[in-house]
Amino acid sequence: MRADNRKDNERRELHVLKDVQEQSDGSCLISLGNTRVLCAVRFDSKVPLFLRGTGEGWITAEYSMLPGSTNTRTNRNNINSGRTKEIQRLIGRSIRSAIDLAQIGENTLLIDCDVINADGGTRTAAIIGSFIALNNAIKKLQLKKILSNNIKINPVAAISVGLMKNNIILDLNYEEDSKAIADFNFVMDENKNIIEIQGTGESGKFTQSQLMKALDMATIAIKDIINIQKKYLDY
Repeated sequence: MRADNRKDNERRELHVLKDVQEQSDGSCLISLGNTRVLCAVRFDSKVPLFLRGTGEGWITAEYSMLPGSTNTRTNRNNINSGRTKEIQRLIGRSIRSAIDLAQIGENTLLIDCDVINADGGTRTAAIIGSFIALNNAIKKLQLKKILSNNIKINPVAAISVGLMKNNIILDLNYEEDSKAIADFNFVMDENKNIIEIQGTGESGKFTQSQLMKALDMATIAIKDIINIQKKYLDY
């Protein structure tokens, strides 16, 4: 049994409060256990230079940990760290997979993910929340006739899995993450297609069979998470 009494294959409680930022096109506050992330989406009628004239749009993300989100104060300039840039790229890649970028035209959807409280799994929580905020932003922009009504949106979610000394566990909190022999982040869509796998041997190696067990555990969890996401989507 884990410190918080969860089973090995049990994720933390997931709660969503949507439309928490009235000025954003779409937003939500997501809580995954004690990890809380504010996700917001804004529309921009421009695209990066490399996409101009292509007819395709863009989705990009920024991620930041607020100063009081961790045990010791996090510097506000953490957005420039290598870890932060890696997470931003992960969120962007994950959410771009949810739609055909040509369907939004030469426009950009900007996602901001601000970690209010960090207790492990901030990047997976950010992806879960970003999809909800993105979907609801698109629906609002469609109502305003800014975006086409023909945009197909495919749900995307993420979860972490960790290899401990004697077992494999789902959805690591900070204490578990700091002790894991290896940890993984899985991003998948509604059809069980894998969008991204991040796997790192922190203090040891992992076998192919352990990786497959972690994947199976994540697949079940992500299906459950997507079912929860759908309860907070605008249609």
